Amino acid sequence: MSKLSTISRKILMALSGFFLMFFLLQHFSINLLSVVNPAAFNEVSQFMGTNFFVQGVLQPVLMFGIIFHFIMAIVLEIQNRKARPVKYFSSNHTGGSKLSKNMIYTGVAIMLFMLLHLYDFWVHEMIVKYGQGNMTGLNESGEFRYHEELVAKFQSIVRVAIYIAAFFFLGLHTNHGFQSSFQSVGANHPKYTPVIKKIGFFYSVVIPAGFAFIALYHFLIH
Repeated sequence: MSKLSTISRKILMALSGFFLMFFLLQHFSINLLSVVNPAAFNEVSQFMGTNFFVQGVLQPVLMFGIIFHFIMAIVLEIQNRKARPVKYFSSNHTGGSKLSKNMIYTGVAIMLFMLLHLYDFWVHEMIVKYGQGNMTGLNESGEFRYHEELVAKFQSIVRVAIYIAAFFFLGLHTNHGFQSSFQSVGANHPKYTPVIKKIGFFYSVVIPAGFAFIALYHFLIH
C-alpha cells in the first residue's frame, strides 16, 4: 500500500508539473506581447483581469496547482529521506540523487521568487481594483495601465537581477522536471525518451531565457 501511495503521489506530482509547465508557456506568450505589441498586451491583460472565468475559476486552480506541487515535493522528499535513513558519502551519490536534491533547492528558490512576483503584480492588482476601486483597467490618462505598470517594475536593476536569477533556477528545475514527469506517468521508452529529453531541454532553455529577455528589454529600452 505504501508503495502504491508513493507511486500515486509521483503521478500527481507529474500531472501538476505538466499543468504548471503549460501555464508557463501561456504566461510567456502573453508577456511576450509586452515587447512585440504593447496594445495587444494591454487588451489581453484587461480580458484576463476582468473575465469571471479567468478570475473566479482558472486563477484559484492555478494557485492550488502551485501550492499542491510544492507540498507534494516536500512530502516525496520526506518519504525519500525516511526510506534512506543512512546518508550517502558524497563519493557514492548517484546522478539521480544529485538531481533530486537540486530539484528541491531550485524549487525552494522558485517559490521564494513567486512570493516576490505575487507581490509585484497580483497584490498590486488587488490594491488597484479593490483598494482604490479602479475596476476599469485605465490610468489617469484614460489608457490601459498594464503595460506601463509592467515596464515600471523592471526599472530597478536589483529587481531585474533577481528575476533573471529566478529564471535561471526555473531552467534547471524544468530541465529535469520535464523528463521526470513523463517518466512518472510511464512514458519511458528507448525510442521516445531521447526525444522527450530534447524537447525538455529546449523548453527549459527557451522559456526561462524568454522571460529573462522580457525583463532585460524593458529595463534597457524604456
